[in-house]
Amino acid sequence: MRRLAAWVAIGLVVAAFGSVRLAQAGKDLDNVRIRGTLACGLGTGLPGFEFLDSQGNWRGLAVDVCRAAAVALFGDIGKVKYVPTNAQHRFTVLQAGEVDMLLGNATQTLVRDTALGLDFTGIYYYGGQGFMVPKKIGVKSARELSGASICVTAGTTTELNLADYFRTNRMTFKPVILEKVEEVRAAFFAGRCDVYTADVASLAATRATTAANPEDYAILPEIISKDPAGAMVRHGDNQFADIVRWSLYAMIEAEEYGITSGNVDEMLKSDNPAIKRLLGVTPGMGKALGVDEKWAYNIIKQVGNYGEIFERNLGSGSPLKLARGQNALWTQGGLQYAPPVR
Repeated sequence: MRRLAAWVAIGLVVAAFGSVRLAQAGKDLDNVRIRGTLACGLGTGLPGFEFLDSQGNWRGLAVDVCRAAAVALFGDIGKVKYVPTNAQHRFTVLQAGEVDMLLGNATQTLVRDTALGLDFTGIYYYGGQGFMVPKKIGVKSARELSGASICVTAGTTTELNLADYFRTNRMTFKPVILEKVEEVRAAFFAGRCDVYTADVASLAATRATTAANPEDYAILPEIISKDPAGAMVRHGDNQFADIVRWSLYAMIEAEEYGITSGNVDEMLKSDNPAIKRLLGVTPGMGKALGVDEKWAYNIIKQVGNYGEIFERNLGSGSPLKLARGQNALWTQGGLQYAPPVR
């Protein structure tokens, strides 16, 4: 009888586990597959992250994160619908179901990760907020900005960080708050404010691509915040969130193992068990996610590894020429670290 009871208990546990797995697949993933495209909400006018190039094509680090998820789902980098958003409305757009996935250069915070009914799915960029000033005003440090007028985008953590920094350091400032990033930049370069505050990478992008003479502007040395940016999805569809999350991790893991878009076919011959699992030579990882076993291979082949997408959008292959810094791999002194694909 004891043995029978034990087997019954095991059966109940297995059945319960199976029910949980079935419950994880929700309407978001179903809707994406029925539609045949992944709808990504993107901020506009963020060079290096989310922007339209001169031919009207979306480019940027965040755009490639979106594309990687589409490739995992459909095996095709073109299966994406891009939906422009702004800082004021980006979360509402995702909550309302107008997009499946939100980039928008959104900083992960406790409130956003809990109170909005949304989930972050991994950090694709570790950033921090700074200040840019015209060199002609002679300011060398953020501590010299008391009384300055400062341009900032409304409805962002940038606005909150700015207020916190000045309050903490017992300084005053005159906020010039505008809804769109393009409006903020235009106001700064038109002289409507003394200072422009944003993520340091965004400041560097603005200086490189928007300023009439980039040498006329300086980015001050202080970093006043932690701004980890991640893709967001709605609460409730665990399988869809897993696919988005592990699409990013696959690109980070690929860089760690030296797998690139150029050598991924050769790497299929590798004897390394971790590489064989990642590329689907040893099956099982695709089944665990509910996608094709070649999901990671397809991402690397069509989008690239994390190092590739960073370099072409923000690094040496881009106008920004940003160093990897905190976004280097953990093996190289940075923070980018992916759990093992196994």
